[in-house]
Order: sequence, then C-alpha cells, then structure tokens
Amino acid sequence: MELVALVWLGMFSFYISSNAAVNSGSPIVSRHGAGSQYLSYEGLVMCGYQGWFRAEGDGAGRGWVHYCSGGRFDPVHLTVDLWPDVSEYQKTYPTTLKNKDGSFARLFSSWDESTVELHFKWMQDYGVDGVFMQRFFGVTRSDKSRKEGHVILGHALKAAKKYGRALAVMYDLSGLKAAGEDCSSIIQDWKELVDEIKLTSQGNNQTYLYHRGRPLVAIWGLGFSDRPYKISEIGFDKLIDFLKNDPVYGGCSIMLGVPAQFRDLKGDCVADPYLHEILARVDVVMPWVVGRYSSNADQDISRYGVHVKADVVWCTGRQLDYAACVFPGFSWYNLMRQQAGRESPLNQIPRKQGKFYWDLIGAAIGSGAKMLYVAMFDEIDEGTAIFKCANELPVVESPVHLLGYEGVPNDHYLWLTGNAGQVLRGKSSFVKDLYLRLNHDVKSQ
Repeated sequence: MELVALVWLGMFSFYISSNAAVNSGSPIVSRHGAGSQYLSYEGLVMCGYQGWFRAEGDGAGRGWVHYCSGGRFDPVHLTVDLWPDVSEYQKTYPTTLKNKDGSFARLFSSWDESTVELHFKWMQDYGVDGVFMQRFFGVTRSDKSRKEGHVILGHALKAAKKYGRALAVMYDLSGLKAAGEDCSSIIQDWKELVDEIKLTSQGNNQTYLYHRGRPLVAIWGLGFSDRPYKISEIGFDKLIDFLKNDPVYGGCSIMLGVPAQFRDLKGDCVADPYLHEILARVDVVMPWVVGRYSSNADQDISRYGVHVKADVVWCTGRQLDYAACVFPGFSWYNLMRQQAGRESPLNQIPRKQGKFYWDLIGAAIGSGAKMLYVAMFDEIDEGTAIFKCANELPVVESPVHLLGYEGVPNDHYLWLTGNAGQVLRGKSSFVKDLYLRLNHDVKSQ
C-alpha cells in the first residue's frame, strides 16, 4: 500500500506540476536530449536504410520478406536484382538457390541484431556518416507492426551509438490511402519511439541526428503526382504543428522528401501551391531524383548539376536548407516482373563501375549542396544499394536474372561514399577519376 501511495503521489505531483507549468506559461520539459554528437546535417553524407529483409527461421515469424513475394523463397518470385555478399554475417539463412559449387546460397535477415551491427560497422570502417531509418506509413497503422519496427530501430540505435554514426527516422508516406486515414498514426508512432525506445534521449553521447540544434525528423513522399490523395486533406498541417510545437514531443526540425520538380509544381509533382505552403514550415528539402537521371544519357550529369544549383538558390531564398539526393544506379527487373504491364529492363540505369554515382556526387557538391542523401544503403530490390554485394551469383534460370557489381570490389560503393564525405567537408578535392580506385584511399572517421 505504501508503494502504491507513493506511486500515486508521484503521478499526482507530476500532473500538478505539469498543469502548473502550462498555466504559468513556463515550458514543459521536452522528452528529447539536450544535444547530440551530430548537431547538424550540414557536411554529412547520410544514406537511406530500409532494414526490411526477413528470412525463414530468423524468429520474426514472417518467412521471406522483400527477397521474394509471397513469404516463401521461390526463385520464380524473386524480387531483388542484386545479391548481397554474406561472407561477413554472423547469421545467414539457406535459400533454394544454389551457388556454382553446388552449395545453397544464403541470405541475411535485418531482424538479427548482428546484421544491423555489421552494417553500422561498415559505415564506420568506410567513413559513411550515418543513415535515415525508413519507417513506412503502413508500419504506423497497428501496434503489432509498430512493435516490429521498434526491434530493427532499437538494433540500429545501439549500433549507431557503438560505432559513432548519425541516425534519424524518415517516415515514408507510401501506402497512405485516398480516404479514411491521415497522418495521425505518425504522431502516435513518434510518441512511442520517443517514450519506449528513447529515440532522442540516449544520453550525452547520443548520435541521433539534430539539425539547427533540434532532433531531425524526415518525412518522405509529399507532393508526388501518382499519390491517390490531395495533400491538403491528409492532416499534414497537424503533423507539422505537432513535430514543431508540441511541448513534450515536438521542438523538432523537419526534412521533407519531395518530387524533383517541386519548384515548378509540374511533371512528377502535383500542381498544388499548398506544397509550397508546407515547405515554408519545414527546415530541409530533399528532392527525390532516383530514375530522373541516367548514366545512359550523355548530358544528364550536367543537367543534374544545373537542377541542383537552381534548387539551392530557391531554397536559400526561403531560408530552407537543401539535401541533394544521389544514387549509384537502378534496376528493379525482378520486382516489376511480378506486375503485369509494368515490366522493366534489367540494369535500367547502369552503374558503370561507380562512374555514374561519383559524377552525381561531384555535380551535387560542385553546385552548392552541403548535405547529401544517398539512395540507398541496403536497397537491393531496386538495385540502388551501396553495401557489400556479390559478383559471384547464385545460379538462376530465365526469366529470373541477377546483377553483379560489374567486377568492382564488394566494398566499392561504401568506399566512394566515404570519399564523398571527405570532399563535402573540404578535406579532399574532387578527383574525377577516383571511382577507378587508382592509388586513392579514404580514412574512416
């Protein structure tokens, strides 16, 4: 009884003090830590991190996820174009595919803590600054999916702190329905992340990414013309107000992932001026350019540079910071093969052994970008991954096809990404042929 009374008294005292704080006009204490090792996105190269791969037997109970459609490993329903090099993983799981030596090809699961830790170790080894942990709208809909997402994010928080890498959450609006739901579930999810896994309060040496002195929350996918809803009808104003102004969970900076043609409100962007009203309330703009530029078009690198420069001018004039999006190549042949009428060629945007990626990086930095967003760290579904992938591939039969890394070392894109950070921070000059990897190196940080 004494313990219950003390607990009740403590709760009552908190209630009184909280209401007194509101009534007196003094601020309620924020749940966020006062600071971080990373107080600004400026000068950093951050990657998107999906963390969505599951395998039969990994303990998640979902079978094979994001490697194949349908939950079981069936080569005909394979949905990845790149094959990860799993030689360094503590835990891997056998597939039904075989290597050339007759052994069963194996894959990792993002569910395993050792997998996530290895990825963050690679980031430290090669000087990759950190990642935005992708959190899709569908994850926020139910307690079950949110809790599953907490597991991966918890692994990442621990590994980011261990290896000194920056980490932030990026909500992806993909999957938001045309009617019957809005952004309210993101608000609930953010509260849980802050309260339950202490996302932004990991101690004095936490590595959650801050920007303009506040925790940075990214939201991707607003304003794309292929979405089924009107952007003014999904409660986005309420979400922005919460993240900015809530006395307990707010006080955040916001990065918004928008279409490439966000300035002109055309092409891949909705023709709705409301998007510009929303942009006036955020802190960082990151236009999505994956698939908008190609290594097959001779003028695309210079066209990209012109685009970035104009974006920077537009954002600077509106007191907005700008993150340039870069990617190493693109291929989603196997994924689209599952969808009738949406077939896509294998190796749609070739990497050219890193030349395309490195040229985009040089154009972005040369055009005034001070922050880079790499799409993506582990996205083998769409062939944009920069982590270690294999050149020696499992044996597959048509119509299934896989891509190797064009003979470059398995760490080539991690290495280039680390070098990008050195150039971005002015610690080294941009060397156009660096992607050839001749007498060049990068030190981890």
